[in-house]
Amino acid sequence: MKRWTGILAPIAFVALLLGLWEGLCRALATPTYFLPTPSEIAVALVQNAPLLFVSAWRTLRTALTAFAVTSVLAGVSALAAASGRIVEDSFRPIAVMLQVTPIIALAPLFQIWAGIDHPATAVISLACVAAFFPIYSGVLAGLGSADPALERLFDLYGASGWQKLFRLRVPSAVPQALEGLKVGLGLALTGAVIGEISASAGGQEGLAWRILEAAHRMETARSFAALAALAMIAGILHLVFRQIERRALAWWRG
Repeated sequence: MKRWTGILAPIAFVALLLGLWEGLCRALATPTYFLPTPSEIAVALVQNAPLLFVSAWRTLRTALTAFAVTSVLAGVSALAAASGRIVEDSFRPIAVMLQVTPIIALAPLFQIWAGIDHPATAVISLACVAAFFPIYSGVLAGLGSADPALERLFDLYGASGWQKLFRLRVPSAVPQALEGLKVGLGLALTGAVIGEISASAGGQEGLAWRILEAAHRMETARSFAALAALAMIAGILHLVFRQIERRALAWWRG
């Protein structure tokens, strides 16, 4: 019963919001170019489905590529930082800089470095920068969360540094590393969208480009349709990663 309540409650709430949106727009005679009704957005979504599907695949491919690359780079960096305090202190300024620097401010530089003929490279690079810090921070925090009693036990049995790392600290890092990966996946998608808007110059026609294209033509319903497709991608990624996280944590607890 609780499971069905958890599923039906958000669906009913979203349906209520959409119904209010539809009713208010019709009652106030709101122009379509200013704020379309949900029914008009649904029509635009159906009419532009083939084009939006292609654009959605491009955005998703960019985000997943950036996520895969960043997971490796951030994981290796965290392992190196966990090997010694000096290494961690050396890495910290770069990690903090990547965290606090606005991605959109880096977009023109990545566009220059990648070249006009390679907009996808610029977009993937920006998505990597966006996703790096949470993954690095999650893995590093997890590596430092091993039970001190178990570390002393490993020392008592004469375990080497590599044995402590891969048999104790890495398994202990799983929960926090998964949380960092979950946040990093969302930020990879965000970075891909920002990159498409600011650095692609139309060469990487993902969903963000479709949103801008429709908005410039005052086709607000099409812009909302592309936004809805982007929201669906984000929702699907979240659900898939939650299933992976549950399985991984079940294995970890076992």
